[in-house]
Amino acid sequence: MNFSDMLKKKKNTDENLNPEPQQEQPEIVGEINEESADKSTVQDEHLSQQEEVEQAAAATSEEEKLKAEIAEWNNKYLRLYAEFDNFKRRTAKERVELLQTAGKDVIVDLLPVLDDFDRALKVMETATDVASVKEGVNLIHQKTKNILSQKGLKEMESKNMPFDVDLHEAVTSIPAPTDELKGKIVDELEKGYYLNDKVIRFAKVVVGA
Repeated sequence: MNFSDMLKKKKNTDENLNPEPQQEQPEIVGEINEESADKSTVQDEHLSQQEEVEQAAAATSEEEKLKAEIAEWNNKYLRLYAEFDNFKRRTAKERVELLQTAGKDVIVDLLPVLDDFDRALKVMETATDVASVKEGVNLIHQKTKNILSQKGLKEMESKNMPFDVDLHEAVTSIPAPTDELKGKIVDELEKGYYLNDKVIRFAKVVVGA
């Protein structure tokens, strides 16, 4: 056996005694990486689903809150509308009652005057003294004027006053007796009246021309 053959034999022996390890580690690492990637994907999907659930819950909560606010405002509107409707009805009723009883106080105060007229008429049936009847009528007239004056009624002074379209109603005109009465009121056919300084009846007058 030569030297070359001996070297080959030794090499074969060494290879049999120390075989080269199989390189399986990269495959294991690859499997581990794939498993980690799968776990990461599952975790990501789980987190994504959880976020969607939380967002849906938040949206539902906000929607319920808005519905509650709308219901509250609707209730307030209905209550306010009902109160306003009751107010209108009550005001209309009070207005009707006021119109029906507007002159109640004046009428009640004038009832004694009506009683005086009834008594005067009864006395006039058998009275022979005209002066006493006249005096009684004058007293009743003055009593009536006093009652109406207390209610704010005031007579309008028109005679010999300048004609004023805001106060007077000219029935006719006549030649003025004097130059001073031209354009002034010569005669008064019907008195004018104020109620609390507001004209409630124009005086019917005759104007000098």
